[in-house]
Parts: sequence; C-alpha cells; structure tokens
Amino acid sequence: MSFATVGQLLVGAVGRLAVKNTVLLLCDMQEKFRPNIVHFGNIVSNAARVLQASQILGIPPILTEQYPKGLGPTVPELGASNLTAHSKTQFSMVTDAVEKELKDLGCPKRAILCGIEAQACIACTTYDLLEKGIEVHIVADAVSSRSQTDRLFALSRLKQSGAFLTTTEGVLLQLVQDAKHPNFKEIQKLLSHPSPDTGLLSFFGSP
Repeated sequence: MSFATVGQLLVGAVGRLAVKNTVLLLCDMQEKFRPNIVHFGNIVSNAARVLQASQILGIPPILTEQYPKGLGPTVPELGASNLTAHSKTQFSMVTDAVEKELKDLGCPKRAILCGIEAQACIACTTYDLLEKGIEVHIVADAVSSRSQTDRLFALSRLKQSGAFLTTTEGVLLQLVQDAKHPNFKEIQKLLSHPSPDTGLLSFFGSP
C-alpha cells in the first residue's frame, strides 16, 4: 500500500474537513418549527454562518423543506432565499431529487449537516449518507430538537454510528486551515463574535 493511499485512509479515519468534495446540507429550518425547537433562533444563526462560509469557499449547499404546505417555508434569517428547496415528506434528506443533485456535483465525499430535528430528519439523513460511504460532519450547535433529551441521545447515537460531531466555529476554521488562506479574513469576520449558546454544555456538565 502506498503512502498516498495510507494518507487518504487516515484522512477519512480522523474526519479532516476540506473544501473539495464537500457539500453542505441544510435540513428543514421552517417557520412552523420556530416556536417548538429548543434554541431555534441560535440554531438558525449558526447554520446561517456555515452557509455564508460555504458560499465564500465555494462549497455547494443543498436545502430541504419538510412538507412546506403544512410547515411553511424556510425562515428568512437562514439567508437561503437564493436556494431552491427540495420538498419532502420522508425524514431523510436523501430523496431522489437530492441524490440526483449529489450525482451532478460529482458525488461529494463529505457532507456538513445542519438543521432539525436531530432524532428524526438529521438522524435518517446521516444513516443514509453513511451507508453511501459519505463522511458526515454534524454541526452540533446548528442542530436541535423539540427536547434536549432527544437532541442529546440523537447526537450520541449518531456519533456511535460514525458521524463526526463539530461546531460552527470548528467547521469554519477546519475548512480554511491556515491564516494565510486567501479567504481567511472573510471567514474571520463570521467569527468576530462567539457562537450563541445552544445548551450543549449541559450535555457534559452533569457528574
């Protein structure tokens, strides 16, 4: 086995992010969920920063909406008005239309995942992607549920299944890797304020 092959295997094993061969998936951040999802505003704010970074770096985004006729459109503060949302009724984002888009993008090797709900659409999407051999990076402070219990156990379960858990700031810094990156100053502006609290510390604060 060559050193190059070993290196490629190690990159997959550690979950190193890269701009190339990566797609951003934005899952079901819609109006009707606003009153019921824990930390909804902060979740969307974090996802919006990841989306802005993806646009700066040239990472293609894919947006879905769960039964928009009943659950409403994507909230405007996500900043995704220029994206065409894929409507769905199944929990997984990996619909036939999304699969086609992934193929058109050259079958990305990595997916960054934001949205709701952790135990439903985020979980089903992650399982589908992992089974297709796509590495999944879940932005934990850009993912939530109606209850913190469901959110906690979903994230724990998804980590057990092989997904990588990260944060908004972690994703942005991993993607540029170096202060000499040509887009670093633009990304740095997105990090001028710490990510808003989404209650994740309570998951690890109990004895």
